[in-house]
Amino acid sequence: MMTLNDIEILLSAEVREAIERNIERNPSEVALDKRVPAASLVATQIKYLQRARHKLPHLYEARCLIPPRAFEQCSGEKCAMRKPISGDRVLDLTCGLGIDTMALSRNFRHVVSLERDAALAEVVRHNLRLLHIDNVEVVTASAEEYVANCNDHFDWIYADPDRRSDTGRKMVCMEDCSPDMMALMPRLNDIADRVYIKLSPMFDCEEAFRLLSPAEVEIVSQGGECKELNILTHSTEDIIRIAAIEMGEWCFKREDMHATASEHNFEEGIWRYLVMPDVALQKARVAIAALKPHGAIWSNNGYAFLNELPSEPIPGRTYLIEEIERYRPKELKRKYKGLGTEISKRDTQLSVEAVRKACGLRPGNDIHLAITTIGRENWVIRLKSLTL
Repeated sequence: MMTLNDIEILLSAEVREAIERNIERNPSEVALDKRVPAASLVATQIKYLQRARHKLPHLYEARCLIPPRAFEQCSGEKCAMRKPISGDRVLDLTCGLGIDTMALSRNFRHVVSLERDAALAEVVRHNLRLLHIDNVEVVTASAEEYVANCNDHFDWIYADPDRRSDTGRKMVCMEDCSPDMMALMPRLNDIADRVYIKLSPMFDCEEAFRLLSPAEVEIVSQGGECKELNILTHSTEDIIRIAAIEMGEWCFKREDMHATASEHNFEEGIWRYLVMPDVALQKARVAIAALKPHGAIWSNNGYAFLNELPSEPIPGRTYLIEEIERYRPKELKRKYKGLGTEISKRDTQLSVEAVRKACGLRPGNDIHLAITTIGRENWVIRLKSLTL
């Protein structure tokens, strides 16, 4: 962990200049360079500033201080900045590196952010000054301590509980995280209108509703990866919000998780397009509800098949279908042997490695095949990228 003494060294003019002068170098080389003052600290900051270039571009541009562990556990800027809450005052129980705090500062007049580690709290205060954010009050206190003695009232309380044990093991259950949000919830309801909780992407949607219904469960994805599962308490009804960064947002009702599959006969259909549902739809188990109105889909974990493209955006990647055939390795080998092949799979026990071996394929991008199982039949779909 970064200490207060480390911060003092990193803020000295000589060290700041060394970081700037070496920002593009390999951190391992910097650490061994005897000409660099506080070489180990400088190298570590350069390493995490380089990593922050894409994940936290504003912190990179301002050359903020970035403690390693806090960086590994923080949200990316794009996920943080899209939070759908706003108001007058918000309490952030879990400041960390302050990325969510900074995002909240855009939508609230005043933010109180709690960080029990004194050094990390000082890092955040310094970074806020560099970023010219002046409506955040960073308080060095634990969530439990502050909440127990709080006499203020907030529009929202936000929390991203620590999901690592003392030994570094990843935690999923809410009561195992720190702070224990379920234990705090009665008190939080006294001092705020609503609570927004960020949980592990592995957390189950139905469990979220079971614990805090009526609620809004929000699944955030980016680049084909599920990034966040959030619970917004005291909703008027149980709602699932899908937020696919740079694609759009869609809302569903809780009962949409149990939508019935299409009744179409796949073999008899004339399918022109294949949609790979966004991972957030799969996580929330609403892919059928989202895509069935536009075509055919037989599983929340599978592909959707369309004859026509809908006028509204679809939460997923859409491809033009060039050919559909049953999975017959000998026939596929005669057709594609030796070609560089990208293989996507959904809802099938076939493995990519086994298909490549059986069909004589190698990794590459000569062709793109999708494999899936519908009914009792394995299918191979040759795809072409769709330019809209």
